[in-house]
Amino acid sequence: MDISILNKDKESTQSKKGEYIFQSDFMELKTQQKGKVTQTTGSWYAVLLENGNTVQCRLRGKLKLQDLDTTNPVAVGDFVLLENTLEDGEFVITDILERQNYIIRQSPRKEHQRHIIASNIDQFFIVATISQPRTSLGFVDRCIAAAECYHIPVHIIINKKDLLRKKDIEKLKEWQQIYHSIAYPIHVISANDKADIEMLKNILKDKTTLISGHSGVGKSTILNAVNGDLRLKTGKISSKWKKGMHTTTFATLYSIFENTFVIDTPGIKEFSILHVEPEEVSGYFVDIKEHAKSCKFNNCMHINEPDCAVLSALDDGRLAPTRYENYLNIVENIKEINYWERK
Repeated sequence: MDISILNKDKESTQSKKGEYIFQSDFMELKTQQKGKVTQTTGSWYAVLLENGNTVQCRLRGKLKLQDLDTTNPVAVGDFVLLENTLEDGEFVITDILERQNYIIRQSPRKEHQRHIIASNIDQFFIVATISQPRTSLGFVDRCIAAAECYHIPVHIIINKKDLLRKKDIEKLKEWQQIYHSIAYPIHVISANDKADIEMLKNILKDKTTLISGHSGVGKSTILNAVNGDLRLKTGKISSKWKKGMHTTTFATLYSIFENTFVIDTPGIKEFSILHVEPEEVSGYFVDIKEHAKSCKFNNCMHINEPDCAVLSALDDGRLAPTRYENYLNIVENIKEINYWERK
């Protein structure tokens, strides 16, 4: 429809079909577009349009009430529909398209309530370091369990191989033994090694990848090496605490190559597995799930039940003690949450 801006309320312009559009009607005309959310700040949302442009949007009020189960109705990675008035060009998110999957954490402001970190994820890079700073296996296993909830493939990226000392190498071998045995790939890299970065580029190609890890493990440095145009801010390690200092405030989606995206997340201490019952947790530990097939009781919790195949595997070394300990920790954390809050 060919529309020109009018100067007077009573003036009109004629469309190709012979219909007249008055200025009072023009104020209400809207166009709708599809886009992908690249960043959220709570009140404003950056959305990448299909034409390659990024626009700032607000959320239509009624959408804020549709998902009371989470603290954020719109997440990075969401596909959304937008409308904007032709008068002022302001964009409003009118609908959120169905999510393929999503990853959650406990809300930093509301205990036991969920906060969606990102959605529509093809794979999950867990970036870790053996030291400087030290990544706990508890964090790694929580990330893996969260990914297993939504069938998201996991890659464990061990960064800073050039800083490994003798005792660190022994620890690395333990990690490799644990996770190779349960088919989670471990990539030992340095962001300064061109061959390592090329290997990561091939894994990232044509996918949307969530990348997460403790502050200071080098997520931003790795992404800068993958695509130098990003120029993400990097931080130093605290000499006092040997921990990373936060450089990422909000989860952000970056287009690094054609049809290739990464979602960089803030340094998260722990992923939470909320709205899951204690007896369901073993299903997200692939090694425990496999051993549990031989348990005497179908509802075995693998704690002190008789004829428990998981405990037998733990005793004879077929199940890594750290995996079992981290399983128990998650179960106990869930039990601490009131049943009705879990639901």
